[in-house]
Amino acid sequence: MGPMRISDRIKQDHREIESLYQKIIQSSDTHELVRLQNMFTWELARHAVGEELVLYPAFEKYMRDGKDSADKDRREHKVIKDKLRQFQELLVSDARFHPYITSLMEDLSKHIQEEEEIDLVRLEQAITDTESEKLSKSFSRTKIFVPTRSHPGAPDKPPFETAVGLLMAPIDRLQNIFRKWPSGEVTPDPSM
Repeated sequence: MGPMRISDRIKQDHREIESLYQKIIQSSDTHELVRLQNMFTWELARHAVGEELVLYPAFEKYMRDGKDSADKDRREHKVIKDKLRQFQELLVSDARFHPYITSLMEDLSKHIQEEEEIDLVRLEQAITDTESEKLSKSFSRTKIFVPTRSHPGAPDKPPFETAVGLLMAPIDRLQNIFRKWPSGEVTPDPSM
């Protein structure tokens, strides 16, 4: 696969998260739901922090009123990460499990739509293809080193988000060894 623009990379992540949500909603197998819950949490947590470390600073740097867009998205992420924290702790047998992820996805879907239709379009118009591809690579690399669980109490603004994220990531990775994953692997490949 050749170079990918940042908007395409972000959209690819969005589709993966939406696909995991659909699998959760459609599954009735308890063991599969545990694995899917872990995978959903892993994907969404890494995606959110990756956006906060790479995408939102790019909004601020390249877009007129980019700071306002980044601040709005950070506020939306806070709500989503708070819900993800609750969801990741729920037992799949809990009656709140499906309603909770549905509520989380409603908030996330609104955020995704605005990001894809407004913010990413504005960013791509403000940068060159080369800059977009560099941001895409940076986003992919960043996701390898960030926390894999939601930590809504962590700072969400530079430089504190970076420092706290790097401190939490090894703890999350150690705990991931003992979690169940959809593919049957002990832990997902961080380069995914």
